[in-house]
This record gives sequence, structure tokens and C-alpha cells, in this order.
Amino acid sequence: MFKNREKSTGPLSVALVGTRGVPARYGGFETAIEEVGRRLVERGHEVVVYCRRPEAGAPQPDEYLGMKLVHLPAMRRRTLETLSHTGLSAAHLLRHRTDAAIVFNAANAPWLPLLRAAKIPVATHVDGLEWQRAKWGPLGSRYYRTCESLAVRWSDALIADAEGIAEYYTDRFHAPTSLITYGAPLLDSEASDRLAELELEAGRYHLVVARFEPENHVDIIVDGYARSSAKLPLVVVGSAPYNDVYTRKVHSLADSRVRFLGGVWDQEQLDQLYANSAVYWHGHSVGGTNPSLLRALGAGTAVNAFDVGFNREVLRSAGEFFQTAADIPALVQSAESDRTALESRAAQSRLEAGRYDWDIVARDYERLCFKLRDDAQGPLRASRRKSPTRSTSSIK
Repeated sequence: MFKNREKSTGPLSVALVGTRGVPARYGGFETAIEEVGRRLVERGHEVVVYCRRPEAGAPQPDEYLGMKLVHLPAMRRRTLETLSHTGLSAAHLLRHRTDAAIVFNAANAPWLPLLRAAKIPVATHVDGLEWQRAKWGPLGSRYYRTCESLAVRWSDALIADAEGIAEYYTDRFHAPTSLITYGAPLLDSEASDRLAELELEAGRYHLVVARFEPENHVDIIVDGYARSSAKLPLVVVGSAPYNDVYTRKVHSLADSRVRFLGGVWDQEQLDQLYANSAVYWHGHSVGGTNPSLLRALGAGTAVNAFDVGFNREVLRSAGEFFQTAADIPALVQSAESDRTALESRAAQSRLEAGRYDWDIVARDYERLCFKLRDDAQGPLRASRRKSPTRSTSSIK
């Protein structure tokens, strides 16, 4: 486990800002905060996580896995929810300073000057290429593009979770990044007792886990599957709280072999869905290194993925790839007809998962936070990074 602290002077206090918070129930950022935050606590550091205030009557614990939680409200509108919550979090930090802050999502860049004014060194985790998402429209896309440049200008460091994202910031802004990936949880491939609740059998279904957004290509997967002669059902986990039109489109493409489960928030059951699927279908295309994909690798599951650089970077030789619905029937047929090849691919997935270790990821966040604090205590605090850095959790 993640034991010995990096050699520096004393423990750190670190704020993690810009997400829904923990426990992790939503996406990759929340998972990263939970996994990294608890490991930093184990190393003797104080970790403060800013969480969105839950619905009335829901519990608001002060602590989770040793991390201190601060619950603040947010405007319940898609375009303002993240930004409004981060603004309140930044205001709270002005009165409760930490040694360093990690702000997740470049869209929160307008609040970075507040943290800099409070002399809190800050790294921004830039996320993926959010401006490519259709849901934001032209105005939202322009906003995200602007925030990318603001994050470059006002952050003390930038974090990218994939080589492709790091290269984008180098090419577009000549800005160095710290490349720190996510970890892949190694899931128990033996347990399958929770599948019976869903009337599923181990190894006897295809799986998709994704938010229903165009860039995740759930429609292409469902369409292609429906065109195939598949004998195993396609199980679809996920929903779209802000996109009824796309949800209707996905459902309209399905036939009786497709089962929509909605969101599955029971993590034990979700782990078993990953670990016991014949194939995991991954349609994500713009978000960098995706935790759902890493979860499938850690489950030792064969993966068919949308063909973009981010997914090839993670899967290497373990994956098969598609671009259109027309590509999918042949992949379905191959998966269902050649069990030996499928098992070989599943074993390769587990090997690739070994490159994504949460202990190493947390160590690299710790090193970055020490550097932020130490640089801020020096004679001159730079507002721009001078040279690229690559963490040892980088993909080689």
C-alpha cells in the first residue's frame, strides 16, 4: 500500500475543488478524489474535499475516509452547476487556506485569480476536450475554449490524464503539463451472485456503461448491436439527466435484446456487471483516460472501443475498435463465436490494467502538491510553467 511520505518538510493541507465530491457516485473526477484523497490521508496529510450539498434531508457527513468534507450549494442548472459551486468553494478557501489546491475541470478557471490572490498555489486538472461535446452548443464550446487559455494563464501547474490531452496543451498553448493518469481498480472476477437480481448470467451478456451523450456513442453501439445476429443480450447502464432527446434516440434504435438498466449506483453490483460481461463496449471519445474503461481492464474483461487515440493509448493490443454502427456486427459475431480468443483478450486487459496504479497516481499528486507549496514559499512565484513535466504514472 501507499505508505511512506515523500521527503519534504512536514504534512500538507490540500483542497480538492470543482467536483460533486465524495463518496464517488458520478464520474471520473469523483473517483480520482476518493482514491487519491484517502491515500494522501494515509500519508499523514490533511485533505479537504468540497462537495455539492445534497437534497434536503440527505446526510452531510463532516468526514469520509479521513477526508474533511465541506458541503456547499450549487445552482441546479447544467450550465451553471459546476461553476457556481466552485465559486462558493473558492470563497470558502479564502477564509480557510490550504497549502495547495487542485481544481478539477478547466471550466472553473474564472475562479483561479481568487485562489492566487489568497496566495494558494493551484494546479488545474484540465479534463478532456470538453468544447467538442455537442451538448454545450456554440456558446458553451467558446466558453470552454476560453477557459482552457485562462487555466494556462492562471494555474501554477496543469494536470493532464492522457498523453493526447498533454499533447493538445503543448501544441495549442506551448504549455507543459504534469501527466497523471487514473488508476484501474482490480476487480474480483469470481463473484457473480448479484447478477441474479438482474436476471443475468456470468459471461452471457454484452455491457455498456456510459452517460447518454453523443460523444459517448451509445447510439452507435445500440444501433450496431441491433443489426447483428447476437444471441447474448446487450445490457446498457447509464442515463442522461439533461438530454431526453438523445435518450429517446438511443431507445428507438434498440430491439428486444437490449436491456436498459438506468443508473446502477450499487458499486458491488456494478463491479460484478463489469467482471462478468462477455465484452465491454466503450464509446467515449473526448474525455482523455476514462475510468469506465480502466474499470473494465481491471475486471479482466475484453473491450471493444470507439477508435480514438485516447482509447488506443489505454488499450494498446488488448482492444478491438469500431467507428460506425456498421463495424459492430462483425465484432459481436467474433465475440460470441470464438470464446478462446475472447478469454485471451480478457487476460490481456488485466495485464494492461497493471499500468494504472492508484498508489503511484496518489504519490504523483503528493509530489506535485509539495512542489506547489515549496515553489510558493520561494522568492518568486511563477504564474506560468517553464518546462514540461511527466509523472512516473505516465503511459510509456
